Amino acid sequence: MSSTLQPKTMTARSWGARPSGPNAGPGRRSGPAEPARSASRRRRRTGWFFASPALLLVAVVTVFPVIFSLVLSFTDVRLEYGGIHLGSPTLVHYEALLGNPEWYRALGFTLGFTVVSVLLELVLGTLVALVLERLGAARGWLIALLLLPWALINVVAAQLWSYLFNGTYGAVTWLFDQVLGTQPDILGRPAPAIAAMVAVDVWKTTPFVAIVVLAGLMLIPAEVYEAAELDGAGTWTTFWRVTLPQLKPIVAIAVLFRILQAFGIFDLPFVLTQGGPGTATQSVAMLGYRVLFQDLDFGGGAAVAVSTAAIVMACCLLFLRVFRAQADEEVQG
Repeated sequence: MSSTLQPKTMTARSWGARPSGPNAGPGRRSGPAEPARSASRRRRRTGWFFASPALLLVAVVTVFPVIFSLVLSFTDVRLEYGGIHLGSPTLVHYEALLGNPEWYRALGFTLGFTVVSVLLELVLGTLVALVLERLGAARGWLIALLLLPWALINVVAAQLWSYLFNGTYGAVTWLFDQVLGTQPDILGRPAPAIAAMVAVDVWKTTPFVAIVVLAGLMLIPAEVYEAAELDGAGTWTTFWRVTLPQLKPIVAIAVLFRILQAFGIFDLPFVLTQGGPGTATQSVAMLGYRVLFQDLDFGGGAAVAVSTAAIVMACCLLFLRVFRAQADEEVQG
């Protein structure tokens, strides 16, 4: 019997018959994948371990103040001798905020300032980027000069422009006097003060948009322009049908960053006009500062901050949703 079974066993092994049991079939082929998955899990754990200090710092610096502000805005906060006292939950801060006309004026100014300044910066930055793309050796020098306004600290730039807009010895006032024969009180009236503030912000932030758009232009393949030229497209058609669609993702990032920055504007109106004349140039950030640090209304100041953050988040989400919908339509088309 043993001599009869031995050849059959050897024959089965020689022909590669698969053994039965839990390790049979595909189990033998997927065996090497287990060490790879285990190594991937170890790498992820190692990555989380090394990233945990930075994540903890971000949580302490960013997440905790947000949560604390949210708690203050829904709490009866009282300033006592030993510090602030958190009382019972309440909606009185938001009721006072929504019933305050000063809040609506500050919100209207901030929204108008954001829309106008971002649109102007986008148009001017795109034009500057198109010019820089066509330059040769002088491009590096011009980019360095272009970044000088952007490199200035906001408070320093605002103080410099306050000297230029001064009604007595300002260079801008002198220029108006020489050209128009009048010396306007630029920062003393609402409309000129708002226009001056928009001009200063556009002067300072257009270089940022230009550099971002220039980076997007440099990433567009030359073959795309060659194909458009072969199809007989002119300069204007090439810009609208080729360049602009290729720039949409990078422009969306620039606009998103500028909305976040412009909506939280504080230092520019604080230095130039102190929110005046009256409250014509008072932003929501300045309103929150005044309520929190001057009136010492911690709950009200927190309500201003939380409501502002909610509005900014809603605007950004709406912008991203519209951009994504347009991108999906282009892909499907």
